[in-house]
Amino acid sequence: MTNKSKWEKETLNPYTEKAPERLNRFSTVSDMEIDRLYSEENLEAFTEENDLGFPGTFPFTRGVYPTMHRGRLWTMRQFAGFGSASDTNERFKYLLKQGQTGLSTAFHFPTLMGYDSDNARSRGEVGKCGVAIDSLQDMETLFEGIQLEDVTVSMTINGPAAIMLSFFIAAAQKQGCDLKKVGGTIQNDILKEYIAQNSYLIPPEPGIKLVGDTIEYCAQHMPKWNPVSVSGYHIREAGSTAVQELAFTLYDGLEYVKHCVDRGLGVDSFAPRLSFFFNSHVDFFEEIAKFRAARRIWAREMKKRFNPQNPNSMRCRFHVQTAGCSLTAQQPENNIVRTTLQALAAVFGGCQSLHTNSMDETLALPTEKSVMIALRTQQIIAHESGVTNTVDPLGGSYFVESLTNKLETNAMEIIHKIDAMGGMVKAIKNGYPMRSIAEASRHYQHQVERHEKNIVGLNQYTLDKEPPIETLKIDPEVEKKQVDSLQHLRTNRNAANCEKVIEKLHYSCQNTENIMPALIDCAHAYCTIGEIANVLRKEFGEYKDPGIF
Repeated sequence: MTNKSKWEKETLNPYTEKAPERLNRFSTVSDMEIDRLYSEENLEAFTEENDLGFPGTFPFTRGVYPTMHRGRLWTMRQFAGFGSASDTNERFKYLLKQGQTGLSTAFHFPTLMGYDSDNARSRGEVGKCGVAIDSLQDMETLFEGIQLEDVTVSMTINGPAAIMLSFFIAAAQKQGCDLKKVGGTIQNDILKEYIAQNSYLIPPEPGIKLVGDTIEYCAQHMPKWNPVSVSGYHIREAGSTAVQELAFTLYDGLEYVKHCVDRGLGVDSFAPRLSFFFNSHVDFFEEIAKFRAARRIWAREMKKRFNPQNPNSMRCRFHVQTAGCSLTAQQPENNIVRTTLQALAAVFGGCQSLHTNSMDETLALPTEKSVMIALRTQQIIAHESGVTNTVDPLGGSYFVESLTNKLETNAMEIIHKIDAMGGMVKAIKNGYPMRSIAEASRHYQHQVERHEKNIVGLNQYTLDKEPPIETLKIDPEVEKKQVDSLQHLRTNRNAANCEKVIEKLHYSCQNTENIMPALIDCAHAYCTIGEIANVLRKEFGEYKDPGIF
C-alpha cells in the first residue's frame, strides 16, 4: 500500500475526526481487539498454504462441501426431552410434524450420570431437565412410531454414552432396522466432561478407551453413524472465549484420533465419521470466523499429525446450538432476536446441523409454542432470507478473513501449549483448561457487572416490573410412574439372563477387547443404566473431581 493511500485512510476518513473514542473496539465476548477499518493490508499474511481456495477443498475454510447450503440445507434439530419417554415421544412427533428434519435427545441428570431413576441420588431430578431413560424399555417407548432408518437421531450424553448407544442399537434391532442404514450422532465426548460439564463416571484413560470402543464398533457396523460429537458447546457455556472453545475442542478431537490410531485403526477407517458441536455466541462476526477457523485448523492438524489419504478424514463437519448462556430471564422475548442472530452466524459459518434455543429455556424446559418459534426461526432463515443462495457469502471479506486468521493464530498458541504439556489428559490433570475457562468466565462477569459489556434487559434498558411468562411444568407424578415402571421391569425380566450378561461385561472390562458387544447384550437383557454403570465404576474406578479450585 502506498504512503498516500495510508494517509488517506488515516486522515480523510470522517470517523477519525468525529469519533476518536471509537477507534479501538473489542469483540463483544473475547476482548479480541477489533480495528477501526479492514483492508487488503490485513490479508497480506495470506500464503499459498492458507489461501481461501474453494468450498469442498483443503483446508475447507469456505465449507466442507462444494455446494454447501445451496445444494442441501442444514439439518434442523430442536433439543427435546422431558418427563417420561412417552412425553418426549409426543414432543418428537410434534416437531417432526412442524417440519423438523432430525431428532435431538436431552436426557435427565440421573441418566447423564449413570444412575437409575429410583436411586437415592435421583430424587427430585427425574424427568426435570431431560427425559428419563433407565433401560431398553424406555428407549423403545421414546421412538415408538418413529422408524429409526428414516430419521437421524442425535443423543447428548457423555459419561454413559456407550451404554445409551447400546440401548439405541438394541431398539433399532428390535424395530428390524439394518444398522448400516441407521444415521445419527451420539455426543460421547468424555474429555469435555472433565474440562467443563462434569457428567462423568470413570477416569480419563478408561473413559477414552470407551470412546475408542464406540468409534471402532460404529466404523465396522454403523457406517452412517457419528460415534463422537466433539463438543465445544459446553466449554463455551462454562465461560470460555471463542479462542479457548476452538483450541480445547479441536485438541480433544485430535486426542481421540491419536487413541484410535494407537490401538491399530487406520485413520481413514473412522475419521470421516467424527463430528463436532460448537456454540454460536453473541458476537456475530467472531462466531462466523470461528467456524471457518475450526475447519482450517482441523484439516491442517489432521494432515500434519496423521497423514490421512481420504479428504473426508480432514473435514470438520459440525452441529451448532445457539448460546444458552446468552439468554436472559429478563424480557425473555428478547431471546428470540438473540437466537436469530446466532443462528444466522451458524449458517454463514457453514454448519451442517443447527439447534435454535427457545426464548423460555433460561426459565424452564420450552413450551410447544416457544419451541415452534425457535424452529420457525431456522425455517425463515432457510427459505426467506436469501443467505443460502450462494456458498460462503462472506468469503473474501477483509474483516471476516482477518478475524479467521487471528482466531486460528491464537487457538494454535493454546494447542501448542497443550502439546508441550504432553496432551489433553495431562493438561486436564494439572487443571490447565479448567483454570483458563474459569478466569475467562470471571473476567466476563466482572465486565457485565461493571457495565463494560451491555446486555439488553439485564444491565441496560431494564424494566421495573417483568410481566409473567408461561413455562412448562413437569408433573410430580412423572417420578413416581417412572420408578414404578422400573421396578416392574426388574420383577418381570429374566433375572438369570441379566446376571449372565452382567458377568460377561465384567470380563470384557477386565480385558482389552471392545466392550460394545457386551453392552448390547446387556441392553437386550433389559439391564438398567445404573446396573451397567456400576460395573464400569467397579472395574475402572469412579472419577472424583480433583479439586482444581
